[in-house]
Amino acid sequence: MQASRMELEADIRAALRQVIDPELGHNIVDLGMVYDVDVGEDGAVRLLITTTARFCPASAFLQEAAAAAASAVPGVGPVSVDLTYDPPWTPDKMAPELAVRF
Repeated sequence: MQASRMELEADIRAALRQVIDPELGHNIVDLGMVYDVDVGEDGAVRLLITTTARFCPASAFLQEAAAAAASAVPGVGPVSVDLTYDPPWTPDKMAPELAVRF
């Protein structure tokens, strides 16, 4: 039986926790850099992510790593990763347990 779209989204978010921002040393989910995970009916996935700053030298790495992590989830079809700065990332987007460290 194919996983529901909600289950796939949860599995993808869990997989994205393996993607570590090289500058901050924490995963992109807990850092609040994953703005949206959209799972289509056919299993196609569109990720909307950001980086801590425009022109971040790790942008391409983070996009590629996010795509690879999501693609590895069983039931996921093609993955596209869009980068946005609207709204811009700020430290208040981090998980509360990380925010106290910064």
